[in-house]
Amino acid sequence: MEENRRKEILELLQTNARYTPQQIAVMLNMEPADVEQAIREMEEEGLIIGYHALVNWNKISSENVIALIEVKVSPQRDVGFDAVAERIARFPEVRTMRLMSGTYDLAVEVHGRTMQDVAFFVATRLATIEGVVSTTTHFVLKSYKEHGILLGNKEEGAARLVVSP
Repeated sequence: MEENRRKEILELLQTNARYTPQQIAVMLNMEPADVEQAIREMEEEGLIIGYHALVNWNKISSENVIALIEVKVSPQRDVGFDAVAERIARFPEVRTMRLMSGTYDLAVEVHGRTMQDVAFFVATRLATIEGVVSTTTHFVLKSYKEHGILLGNKEEGAARLVVSP
């Protein structure tokens, strides 16, 4: 299958992982069997590595804390940042991690039940790793948009202030 078709399928699945092969086939003017085969191949190749539900945690009353942690790392000979990054990525609290350009090296998203849980994780597990030079923790107060999707009420966005000349 041509690369552009595969990209179109991936983009649709990224928008809504619940699309069926039949729905995708209609949207892309393809045969459902061809879509099913393409998805199966991309899963086997590791292009598709999972399917997730996008949750609006703002609407859940239980405690759930998200922190973005800037991590400065001392790169190691022959492996750079990879060895330290792989070690950090293994923690179950770490949801997302990226190598960054700029004033810090790794951007780490951590989830915990409370701010204290996240602070304890940073102080006792993350900051103590050999090669970690420093950390800066930012707690998420509210999420407005995730993966391209607005999380607020549609009515909330409709109420705008009137701008007069």
